[in-house]
Amino acid sequence: MDVSAKMRQDMPPAGGYKPIPYKRIPAKTFFSGWALIGGYLGMTAGAAYVYYLNCKSVHYEEIENRSANFAVYPMLTAERDRAFLKQLIRNRDEEADLMKNVPGWEVGTWYGEPIYKTTKILPMPTMQEYYIHSNVNDLTKRAHLSLWS
Repeated sequence: MDVSAKMRQDMPPAGGYKPIPYKRIPAKTFFSGWALIGGYLGMTAGAAYVYYLNCKSVHYEEIENRSANFAVYPMLTAERDRAFLKQLIRNRDEEADLMKNVPGWEVGTWYGEPIYKTTKILPMPTMQEYYIHSNVNDLTKRAHLSLWS
């Protein structure tokens, strides 16, 4: 069978192809220029009003938060100081229990020589001294507190 007898030439349709549309077709106009400017001004005015209301609300919340902080701060400071003193007492008691078999050892002294008696105010211990008898995770958390946020 002859292959050329089976093949059919692709020809244009009868009457030819439609003309190619090359002329500019303008877009539909839904709003005029003045309507667009009016809409822009209306939206801007509405947004400015909503912004004003939001700023007023944020300012009110800042005042409330500041008042709450002023009210709670003395209690939090007292609780922090109380926890600090409790830890110092735990450290002192642990030292007394740890060194009870050492002859001549007095708690808070270095073989009878006072360490903290030279001043009238409570000396602040270093971080290692403060956490010496507590869990190591507490010291680690406190030492790397700046890395938490």
